[in-house]
This record gives sequence, C-alpha cells and structure tokens, in this order.
Amino acid sequence: MLPWRRLLRPLAVLTLTAAALVAPTGAAQAASAPSTGWNNWSCKPSAAHPRPVVLVHGTFGNSVDNWLGLAPYLVHRGYCVYSLDYGQLPGVPFFNGLGPVDKSAGQLDVFVDKVLASTGAAKTDIIGHSQGGMMPHYYLKFLGGAPKVNALIGLAPDNHGTTLNGLTQLLPYFPGAEDLISSATPGLADQIAGSPFLTKLNAGGDTVPGVKYTVIATKYDEVVTPYRSGFLDGPNVHNVVLQDLCFLDLSEHVAIGLTDRIAWHEALNALDPAHAEQTTCASVFD
Repeated sequence: MLPWRRLLRPLAVLTLTAAALVAPTGAAQAASAPSTGWNNWSCKPSAAHPRPVVLVHGTFGNSVDNWLGLAPYLVHRGYCVYSLDYGQLPGVPFFNGLGPVDKSAGQLDVFVDKVLASTGAAKTDIIGHSQGGMMPHYYLKFLGGAPKVNALIGLAPDNHGTTLNGLTQLLPYFPGAEDLISSATPGLADQIAGSPFLTKLNAGGDTVPGVKYTVIATKYDEVVTPYRSGFLDGPNVHNVVLQDLCFLDLSEHVAIGLTDRIAWHEALNALDPAHAEQTTCASVFD
C-alpha cells in the first residue's frame, strides 16, 4: 500500500470522529432514542397543513440527530413530520448519507410512498439539510417523485456540489485518491463539484415543473463552497441568504439545520406561503 493510502484511512476515521463531535447528542445515544413528536404514523394532516413534511438529513447525519430542533418546531405548529435514514454503509453505524446518492434517492422514494399511504395525503413537502437538500432532486427528476412533492426546501444544499474551499481540486495530484473515495464513500464522491453524478443531475436544468423550490444558504458555509453553488435557476425558485434576512446571523453549515430558528422560520414560510410572515432577526423568538 502506498504511504498516502496509509494516511487516508486514519483520516477517514478522524472525519467520522469529527462528525460525532458536532452532533447535538452522542450518535450512539441518538440512534437508539425515539424521535419526540415526529414519525407519528397515526398523524393525520389538518386542513390548515394538509401535506406531511419529510425531513432528509445530511452527510454523516441520521434521522434523529439532524432534527432534534426543527422537527419539534414543525410539530408544535401543527404539521405531521417524518424523517428517514438513508445512504447507510455496511459496518458504519450511526453515520448515514455515505452511500451512492442515486441509491439514497431510491430510499427516499420508498419512504415518501409510506408517508403518503399513512397520512392519506396526495403530496408531501420535503425539507433537507446539505446532501438532504440536494439528493431529492434525483428523486424528482429520475424516479417519478415530482407528482408527489409540492415543495423542496434546502438548508445549505450542495445542489451543484462543493469544492471544500478548493481542497477537492487537489485530488488529481494524489493518484488513486479519487478512486479510493469513490469506492469507500461513494456519497462523498458524488458531491464533489463536477462529479459524474452531479453532471447527470443538473443536465437539462435545475428544476422540474410543478415543484416549488426554496434554497436557504449562509455566507459562512464552510462545507458547501462557494455557498451560492447551492442556488437553483428556474421557475418557482426562491434563493435566499440568511444574512440578507438577518445580518447578525452567524450560522455556518451545521448550525443552519440544527439550531437556526431564522432558517426554520423561512422554511415555514415556504411550507405555507399564504400565511408567510417576514423573516427578520426577531424570528429567532418565534
């Protein structure tokens, strides 16, 4: 084994460890903990909120950790809320979203059908963080998901991939590194700007007819770079930067999904635009 390959394996372990440290609770604890107030399969949507909301976690995330804040926030406001785990790799517990993104979209397909069957709703709304805001595009474009989805809301989604502040551009200088990442963690490889997966995903336009799109980005994003690469182009698209809503908001990539009530308020507006209220710094108290 080449020396740099010996270095990449412990680097992967360190990456997994870092992901555990930024989680709001211990991953092992969260994986066994029941969700509170969501994934209630007896929930029936109300007339005020007729569509269930499906939450899609990001890379290294899971169906509990990612949504300990936003899911109860939505349930408290009368929504039926559901979250799934996807992109699991054999032998890697707790940390999901690492499998091939097209296969993960297939898992979302199955989960949405389950939610619609349980609630009796005709359509759902999807809120995703990071990869969870990008992956559903594959479901909409290639797996027949568009007729089942009213709105897709992305919190710091990597819709056009990421350069990780230019680090991904160094991969060609390490022979075999790209192949190793693709084989060990294909979900990560798929998210590199210019990957074959993203080239296919975005060919022919960013959006599909009939779906409303909202992208909520932060200029302090250190994972999706440049941060505006998450923006979409097309009809029925609303792109917004958190700092345009509240210049005091310092949230970066992780916080925008885990704790940022300003981002949540803007997502709430996208779920129910007929009753939208302007998102400002005061929305943190909503």
